Amino acid sequence: MPPADVPVPGPPTRVQRTVDWWFRDPSTGELVLGQAPNAAIGVWLVATAVRLVDVLPERERELGWIGSGALIVWGVDEVVRGATRFRRLLGAVVVVWQVTRFVR
Repeated sequence: MPPADVPVPGPPTRVQRTVDWWFRDPSTGELVLGQAPNAAIGVWLVATAVRLVDVLPERERELGWIGSGALIVWGVDEVVRGATRFRRLLGAVVVVWQVTRFVR
């Protein structure tokens, strides 16, 4: 029996269940709130930074395509291999967003 000053946990609340459903890795049970960025996000960050700093103004269009392509690769990877439901949804949203930009 636990000491009197240690609270005994009750059943999880609705908020706890919701957070678990979105952010807990179903295969390991770990709560995943952030991960180190992968190579595709790194490519997007570099392409975006070079565009913002205006180092290669003559290559701005190509840098935009490279950045968008990297985001699509990242998004598809998250949809297929994302650790949590949130990351899979985020990947799908990014893919739809980027493809919509191409179609316009």
